[in-house]
Amino acid sequence: MFGCLVAGRLVQTDMQQVDLTHFVFNIENADAVNHIVVFLTGTMPFPEGMGGAIHFSWPSPEGVAWQFLGYITNEKPSAIFKISGLKKGNISANNPFMQATQPGQQMNTVSQIGIAVEPTAQIAQQIPAKNTQTSNVSNFTEFTTKMLENFYNFASSFGITQAQMTPQPDVSWVPLTVLDKWYETFKRKMSQDVNFWKS
Repeated sequence: MFGCLVAGRLVQTDMQQVDLTHFVFNIENADAVNHIVVFLTGTMPFPEGMGGAIHFSWPSPEGVAWQFLGYITNEKPSAIFKISGLKKGNISANNPFMQATQPGQQMNTVSQIGIAVEPTAQIAQQIPAKNTQTSNVSNFTEFTTKMLENFYNFASSFGITQAQMTPQPDVSWVPLTVLDKWYETFKRKMSQDVNFWKS
């Protein structure tokens, strides 16, 4: 029913069923993971009005700290979650996976993705963990491209020729060709890797 993909690794379909509505995937070496994709495999849809609340856990000496990331539904059968900004935090007092690992259990170096099948109305009330978000690369790329085009059009609307320039010692001038070169370089880098600006 569910699949999990850690960027740079093979697809995981080896979920463990905790009970009728709770499933987990083990994630090895989670400190090295930036993004995780959770998806429906297409073999079985959610029951009407239900969805999957996605949680991520960090092992700690006190037990497992579960953090809500977001959700998937029949209408939204996959989601990409950024987890690199998550910190090993306190155990959530109210999470659906507490029965899987109790406080005081020996610390495990394996993190987990938990999927809780719940009514979509209940899932909608939950707030994703701070410093994580559902990543939508196509919307991000489209927004960035539109923003840059808007900036380029605005800046170039002030373009004048050298003959039109009047001496103004307190004003700095940048040739429009510099803006052209920067814009073309940015578009090329963006087409190669939408996250290039993070490095």
